[in-house]
Amino acid sequence: MSGRPMKSSVANQSPSQMLMATGATSLRPIVTEYDPKKRTARTELADLVLTKYKCEKNGVPITAVAGSTTPLVDKPALDEEAGYNPFEHRNLSHPTSDLDTLIHLLKGSLGSGILAMPMAFKNAGLTFGVVATFAIGFICTYCVHILVKCSHVICRRTQVPSLGFAELAEAAFLAGPKAVHKFSGLARALINLFLVVDLLGCCCVYIVFVATNIKQVADHYADSKIDLRLYMVMLALPLILLNMVRNLKWLAPFSMIANLLMATGVGITFYYIFIDLPSVDDRPHFTSLHQLPLFFGTAIFALEGIGVVMPLENNMKTPSHFIGCPGVLNIGMAVVVMLYTGVGFFGFLQYGDDTKGSITLNLPVTEVLAQSVKVMIAVAIFLTYGLQFYVPMEIIWKSIGHRFGAHKFAAEYAVRTILVIATVAIAVAIPQLGPFISLVGAVCLSTLGLMFPAIIEIVTFWDSPGMGSCYWRLWKNVFIILFGVLGFITGTITSIEEIITEFGGTE
Repeated sequence: MSGRPMKSSVANQSPSQMLMATGATSLRPIVTEYDPKKRTARTELADLVLTKYKCEKNGVPITAVAGSTTPLVDKPALDEEAGYNPFEHRNLSHPTSDLDTLIHLLKGSLGSGILAMPMAFKNAGLTFGVVATFAIGFICTYCVHILVKCSHVICRRTQVPSLGFAELAEAAFLAGPKAVHKFSGLARALINLFLVVDLLGCCCVYIVFVATNIKQVADHYADSKIDLRLYMVMLALPLILLNMVRNLKWLAPFSMIANLLMATGVGITFYYIFIDLPSVDDRPHFTSLHQLPLFFGTAIFALEGIGVVMPLENNMKTPSHFIGCPGVLNIGMAVVVMLYTGVGFFGFLQYGDDTKGSITLNLPVTEVLAQSVKVMIAVAIFLTYGLQFYVPMEIIWKSIGHRFGAHKFAAEYAVRTILVIATVAIAVAIPQLGPFISLVGAVCLSTLGLMFPAIIEIVTFWDSPGMGSCYWRLWKNVFIILFGVLGFITGTITSIEEIITEFGGTE
């Protein structure tokens, strides 16, 4: 795009008039998007859409009384390596150090998924589970590298300081080949959709997890056993009250308490796992091909922290250290993969075919120490629900909040209540913890963690610097996409079959 100012007469022309005026030189693609405020379709030239996007990200008004403000952000093309440096334009009030970022990365990746890893190994076998966990961990880490690298490239091209996941997809499509400009809005919408489904799915898993652990302890002391679904229903009101907290700042104390409880509970769980370990020869080293999709879904659910990556990188004091060598990302993911592999290996080695959806359910219910672990981790996961719920609520509210006019305050609380009730209802409908975890991982994280980063890299590098010798970059990303599609299809089908089977067995 040219760096010359646009005349005000041109700014007042319709897109079709502008296209006719430029037809003698070169045709510029048109993007048609849905305008949620006017509830109609709008058509604009793709390069103007990109300019408006850059204005929005730089905090520059799109129009002004004196004419277009495009020259403020629409500068001549610069060399991507030696020109605009997005890191220098990030105005952060409280930037995080490398150590702080590493700690946040570990906290974002070490969730309830670690307690499900023994179940993943049950579906893979001891030896194959170790190899496959390291392989999936490597692929997930590499895809994060792809995403962050593309973010840096697109930030330089569009001259914006930072981009979120969905924003990166939209900007990459707008700055990429002309043929994909019209799909920019769809790319952003799809990533936001899968983020919402993934995070709300995790909320549903949390409800099943909390209810199952509390029920196990309560059944030990109660004369009559209450149905698991009733425990989930009883969680609805406390969850609604917890999620009335709209400010992330006030959720921070809950996060601190949850981290302490989780760390203590996992530590005691390790103590039980290592008591009188049997021989590795007593456990299968490989199970069957039919069970591998369940392993894939559970492992990627546990390992994939794609949702926290972009916010962490965007808030770093030295963002270049995030994907450097060794880099914050590599160190953090190495620790996560080794820890998850250890829990999965020794948990399955200890409990074998009796391994349950969460390793805490295998702890002896008659011992007070083991009961305390179940309660501590259940409370920790309950408190984590508020943080997990915050992001999808933000995405949903940004897309629908403008519709409520003067009633936004009441409407937001109503939406929060409806979403919490919806997660409880889904959890009640699917109370099988293990297959539910695998289903969420297969459906959401295979797309967000594998397919989307590969697609974004193809679009970003298609024109410059290209796909490389023999199109190696294209074939590499096609392999990642196909791997994600395979995991998505087989993991979804197998998880649903497992849910149906377990549901029939409980009737």
